[in-house]
Amino acid sequence: MSGQHQNQADQKNWRKATQLVHGGTLRSGFGEMSEGLFLTQGFAYNTAEEAEARFKGDADGFIYSRFSNPTIAMFEDRMCALEGAEAARATATGMAAVTAAMLCQVEAGDHVVAAAALFGSCRYVVETLLPKFGVASTLVDGNDLEAWKAAMRPETKVLFLESPTNPTLEVLDIAAISEIAHEAGAKLVVDNVFATPLWQSPLELGADVVVYSATKHIDGQGRCLGGVVLSSAEWINDNLHNFMRQTGPSISPFNAWVLLKSLETLPVRVAQQTSNAARIANALADHPLVARVLYPGREDHPQYEIARRQMQRGSTMVAFEVMGGRRAAFNVSNALEIVKISNNLGDAKSLVTHPTTTTHQRLTDEDRASLGITEGLLRLSAGLEDGDDLIADLYQALDFAQHAETVVSAA
Repeated sequence: MSGQHQNQADQKNWRKATQLVHGGTLRSGFGEMSEGLFLTQGFAYNTAEEAEARFKGDADGFIYSRFSNPTIAMFEDRMCALEGAEAARATATGMAAVTAAMLCQVEAGDHVVAAAALFGSCRYVVETLLPKFGVASTLVDGNDLEAWKAAMRPETKVLFLESPTNPTLEVLDIAAISEIAHEAGAKLVVDNVFATPLWQSPLELGADVVVYSATKHIDGQGRCLGGVVLSSAEWINDNLHNFMRQTGPSISPFNAWVLLKSLETLPVRVAQQTSNAARIANALADHPLVARVLYPGREDHPQYEIARRQMQRGSTMVAFEVMGGRRAAFNVSNALEIVKISNNLGDAKSLVTHPTTTTHQRLTDEDRASLGITEGLLRLSAGLEDGDDLIADLYQALDFAQHAETVVSAA
């Protein structure tokens, strides 16, 4: 292929922050500093023989942007450097990444085991989509290792989880669950969005495949959609590559370029967001209207010991339950001035959402109750604003809601 990659041997010794600025860079003959944006569908060949060799896999080079493109390749290579993966494929969205990672390695008659605590769309893939194609699924309590073991069958091919979970921030023991998968000859797929690749490395903990919605922290500024699947070169080549080539859940070169540039600032952004989240969690725990706070970096988190073992820091996300149920949660949300109501997360702007009526509204009341998703639960994604301003905004909103509850009670 044309252009020059950075020397791969040199990159092995680079730390993550350096990798995120320089890793995987592919420059054209013009020597551009900002990575090139290749808005092209196809590529020309010097000869018919060269075209034949590329299609057969006997020669390197790009063929068609549905499954290979210089800009997308740079994003994938930089994500590999960050994640410690051998290979990656970028997708149009995070859900495209989840769906492709699951579908590419199962067939009718296979079985999937997943943690019940999943984003609503992920539960749809496991509970509804896979069974339509003859792939059975079982949901388990992700923190019950015996439940994982009991759910395994001879035909189990994939285990799937997210950690921390959306929205209650449960932390699952990735290393232990990976052992259960491997003892049965199955693969473990981990959605690592909430932890980010900076604070948790599932592949090092034994996972086989890692997926991200790059829409979240990787973009981090609310601009575009994207996703990525990372694994060994063997798994990507044997399972995902041809699936993506034939079905086309591809990311656009423009979105890949935006995400590539965003990676340069990922450590700075995520570190500040995490610091803000930790401060917010501690402040919320002291407010009388808050019934509980869920944050992996706090010692009162139910899985604090697991979080301390497998995560470097606590996350940019905080979940908290306000007394008074949905009415109080809505009052808090509506009274916020800096924090915006949105179902997105990982943004430079602080965001709050009410999972019961948004991201998890399609679950039954019983399923939400079993997962701890109450009417008063709010999920907060800490942004880059001043931490004192965020705490003041949350406190004034909570004070407003507390006053409203007092008036209702008195009436």
